[in-house]
Amino acid sequence: MNESTYAPPDDPVRVIHVDHEVILVDKPAGLLSVPGKGEDLADCMITRLQRIHPEALLVHRLDRDTSGLMIFALTRHAQRVLSAQFEARQVKKTYIARLWGHLEPRTGEVDLPLSVDWPNRPLQHVNHESGRPARTGWRVQRLDADGTTRVRLFPLTGRSHQLRVHCQALGHPILGDPLYATGAARRYARLMLHSGELRFRHPDSGKGMTITAPCPF
Repeated sequence: MNESTYAPPDDPVRVIHVDHEVILVDKPAGLLSVPGKGEDLADCMITRLQRIHPEALLVHRLDRDTSGLMIFALTRHAQRVLSAQFEARQVKKTYIARLWGHLEPRTGEVDLPLSVDWPNRPLQHVNHESGRPARTGWRVQRLDADGTTRVRLFPLTGRSHQLRVHCQALGHPILGDPLYATGAARRYARLMLHSGELRFRHPDSGKGMTITAPCPF
């Protein structure tokens, strides 16, 4: 995907779950979570959702090129409670990705600090001097015959581009990543990264909820 152009898909808003406090949607790859700077970057997930639910409030974001679950609040109370859960790392996220090469071992954890790569913004990079702590768990689902790996990723912190940089650091970039993959690993129609599951406590009842969205690749 060309970073200099923005041509989001025309997919209708796909609601996965809605009740009196929260709404969860399946964001398509290529669509911003919130507006960017300039009219050409105004189309985004929250503005599309607010055409249907004007009361929808932002809680968190997904990278433009990542697809999958986003949760929005429908009341100020829900926004405060959910934002606190994200801040305290109480929301458990599971991503599905396809990686270049065969990832070994089958399970593991990346613990590498990340910071902005200032000369190449918005890229991030591993920085042991000034980086902020960043941890990602992984569990291999399948080693494919074409030399790629399907994996579940579990971010234990929430740094910008964390999963993408950590996979690159492992030597197995996410397929189709326009920022961190090179060569044949980059030549895919989209970034093969999907937010497949969110686990959180409902802001009204406090009951634990697990919501999933099917992976499109």
